Amino acid sequence: MNYLLAFIEQYGLVAVFVNVLVEQLGAPLPAYPTLIITGALSARSDYSIPTLLITAVCAALLADIAWYMAGRRYGRRVMATLCRISLSPDSCVSQTESIYLRWGASSLLIAKFVPGFASIGSALAGTLGTGLTKFLVFDGLGALLWSGSAIWLGWLFRTTVDDLLQVLGSLGEWALLIIAMVLVGFIAHRWWQRHQFMKSLRMARISVSELHELRLAGAVPTIVDVRPSHARTEGHIPGAMTVPMQGISELALDIPPGTEVIVYCDCPNEASAARVAKLLMQKGYSRVRPLHGGIDAWVAAGHMLEL
Repeated sequence: MNYLLAFIEQYGLVAVFVNVLVEQLGAPLPAYPTLIITGALSARSDYSIPTLLITAVCAALLADIAWYMAGRRYGRRVMATLCRISLSPDSCVSQTESIYLRWGASSLLIAKFVPGFASIGSALAGTLGTGLTKFLVFDGLGALLWSGSAIWLGWLFRTTVDDLLQVLGSLGEWALLIIAMVLVGFIAHRWWQRHQFMKSLRMARISVSELHELRLAGAVPTIVDVRPSHARTEGHIPGAMTVPMQGISELALDIPPGTEVIVYCDCPNEASAARVAKLLMQKGYSRVRPLHGGIDAWVAAGHMLEL
């Protein structure tokens, strides 16, 4: 443990840069504690607080620019990938979109304080065409607030942090084991949250081919599109009624309760469609299914869209 503390005191800037960069790229390795510790140790280390702050902000901006450019080039595909690999159930694309669409680029000011928001928020900014200068201004200020708050807390409670580090240092190798167990526990907790979230989405789906066959047979079900308005610019499945997620609680379908209802979105794992399907079931509609693969699967199968 003493070797680790000596490394942080001497190479704190390297530790901060790598930790912040890796976390902002999407790895479940929280950098906030590292910033607090390095902030507390800055008085006796080879680096100053301004240098530490600049290092953290630069690392965060480097990762965020990478996601921004990926979102600009690959669009929603990169966000779908992020949502699939994320350990945070709160990071689903649709939830991040609702925040970003409401507050715009200013939402980046608090993005790093919200689990799962930072990476998807940066990719979403690129996908929605937010200007690079505007993105850099708000994202840079957000990185400054996030890293600055951690460093300030470390400096403010430097005596307490120093006492804690001395206790850990006296434990020797056991301290490293405790830190490793805490990190494993954190990752396991996030994984369990995602597992429960995915479990809540389990229900029968209808495939694109099944829906297409129903349409050919003239047995057209009620189709509900729950994508946000900006995602519907290229069209929707013919005959679909558009209802954004925000208005789904007031939705009342003018159909018999036994009518088949198909709900689709463009989220990974049909997350939004599954949630809406469950809400409709609670309202008494018994035959509700999400469309497997959403509108992306419909387009990939070569079927037409309606403007």
